[in-house]
Amino acid sequence: MSSISASNGVLSFKPKSSSYFYETFPCQAASSNGLSGLQFNIKGPAKGSLVVELQTKTACSDASYKSYYYQLTGLTGNTQTVTIPFSSFAGANGNAVTGIVWSGFSSTTTTWQMSAIDFACSASSGGAPSSTKAAASSVAPSASKAASSAAPSATRATSASVPASRSTMVTVSSAAAASGTCAPLLIDDWISQSRLTFLFYNAFNYPTSTDGTVKSITVGKPSPNHVEIVPNGSNSYFYSQFPCVNAKNKYGGISLRIRAPKGATLSVQLDSSNNCDPVNAVSTFKSSADLGWSFDGTEKLYLIPFSKFGNTLNVEKLTTNSVLRVPPVEGGSGSQTTIAAPANTAAATLVVDKFANADSNALGNWHGGDEGMTLKYNGGKLTITSSDADYSFYTQVSGSCSDYSKYKGSYLHIAYSGNTKFTVALQQHNKGCNADVAPFPETWDSAEVSRYAKDGNIYIPMSHFNVDFSRVIGFAFKGFYSADPVTLSVVEIVPSVPAGFGIPPKDETGNLVFSCKRPNSFAFAIDDGVPGLAQEVLKIIRGQENIKVTFFTVGAPLLDAGTNLTNVYKEMQAAGHQLALHSFTHPKMESLPDYAAIDWEYNEDIKAMKSQFNGYTTPYFRPPFGNEGARMRSRLVKAVGSKATITNWFGRC
Repeated sequence: MSSISASNGVLSFKPKSSSYFYETFPCQAASSNGLSGLQFNIKGPAKGSLVVELQTKTACSDASYKSYYYQLTGLTGNTQTVTIPFSSFAGANGNAVTGIVWSGFSSTTTTWQMSAIDFACSASSGGAPSSTKAAASSVAPSASKAASSAAPSATRATSASVPASRSTMVTVSSAAAASGTCAPLLIDDWISQSRLTFLFYNAFNYPTSTDGTVKSITVGKPSPNHVEIVPNGSNSYFYSQFPCVNAKNKYGGISLRIRAPKGATLSVQLDSSNNCDPVNAVSTFKSSADLGWSFDGTEKLYLIPFSKFGNTLNVEKLTTNSVLRVPPVEGGSGSQTTIAAPANTAAATLVVDKFANADSNALGNWHGGDEGMTLKYNGGKLTITSSDADYSFYTQVSGSCSDYSKYKGSYLHIAYSGNTKFTVALQQHNKGCNADVAPFPETWDSAEVSRYAKDGNIYIPMSHFNVDFSRVIGFAFKGFYSADPVTLSVVEIVPSVPAGFGIPPKDETGNLVFSCKRPNSFAFAIDDGVPGLAQEVLKIIRGQENIKVTFFTVGAPLLDAGTNLTNVYKEMQAAGHQLALHSFTHPKMESLPDYAAIDWEYNEDIKAMKSQFNGYTTPYFRPPFGNEGARMRSRLVKAVGSKATITNWFGRC
């Protein structure tokens, strides 16, 4: 390939004339498991073409495979889903599939994209290719497969720290589906750490957990839509429930990608219940050896065929499994457009901090960081290492209020080396400039540092901070979403930037509100918490206090009928109380790795609110744990519009 990269579940590449891309995996009896072809997303040039090669054996026990070819033509130029039935590879054996190869790309100047490679359940579930080419065959030696041994079966326990297994379940029936056809049924996509380990939900909003039996479980590692599980001995396990699924004549098994060390073993447990009661389910176990799996330290596609589990497993009433299918998702990025940087002739350079000592900055005012940050001063430089997006380092321009109106046309300049994954904020004092009166600070506005950083210098127009410049307190370095260190050597306000240094347009960041605008009033806000306390909260605000409040609700529990939160909030809304957003799974928003993860939290929360409350929308958002920064603020504006309001105290005031 001339170039190749992968991001957010999408493979991008620019081929050479002889380029190819291949996928290999343990021999799959695909046809016997209700799978009838290949399916993948592809984007190539309009009217472009390529060759797809299917590698199969006469039997999985054979040492060699044969190759069968299909000419795919008439690409649209956009991302499209393509389904190729096994029958299109004349002579291929769908019961012994070992690999897929893409080659013969019609253009070597276009960047192609591919994603979501999978087996298809029927030829009718995606867009069919437009023409075929006669198949040929060749014989090649098969890759050797290491032997593996069985491991003890995993057992599942209940824990007070996670949601209990459901005693009633929704039934997903396939009675209306034609025999041998299906649409993929997503169990988990591992898109959110907080959904997994804070709410203990999978993509179905059903219970999933390790019950604390593992050393760690980390979403997004080593890449998006993956989960890294570090076991803590042979008793470690991970389970995931789903609605009672009737898989008969529809689903042949569960597919997933696994990377495990060479020689590793594991076991798979599937549960079924004749009355769809997961508490009284019958469990069936198979080891990785039983399934014909072996691991070599690379990521491969594996299949859990229901047929391997015998008659004990009722495929019409499936309730729980312990390994999951992972599809890719797409992400986004912000604008990189730059604009010219005019000079400010009204103000000279003001040096704020040169980090000469640990107690004060160049203006003689206080600087320092939150407990938990690592701060190292050395030779006129400060190295900041922050393990949490909640931590901030502050450098003040005044002990009270300073009028910085003359600097509106200037630029904040920061000389740095290292990490740029953090926020810079300009803080505003309250109207009385009184630190003993809340709120203090009254508000601040933020800029995403990585958008303004280049070659060791950061230049941010002071006008990009939407604050009252007559009441400036100082700057805060905050919202660190990487634990990598950054070293600062100077913070100053300068009248101009070097020639050729482009400045991006301001990302709108909404309003950050800590108090009501109405004089002599205060707000009462309640976050989502323990669903079991909901009735007690209602009793207090409705009967004892007779007040109006704002409920900031997490989206995922709204979709879980077992919490009854939707009914609670409908009752409160009817009584005149207000509802607002609080994320979908309750993560620290600014700690999330990229725009895609932040957008997902907002968009899913908005969809949940709309679906449960008759299309209800709101611009108000309360960040979980109070954690905020430039990225989560700008993405909220994109999600809800220009009236986006991030609030820690808000009510009908």
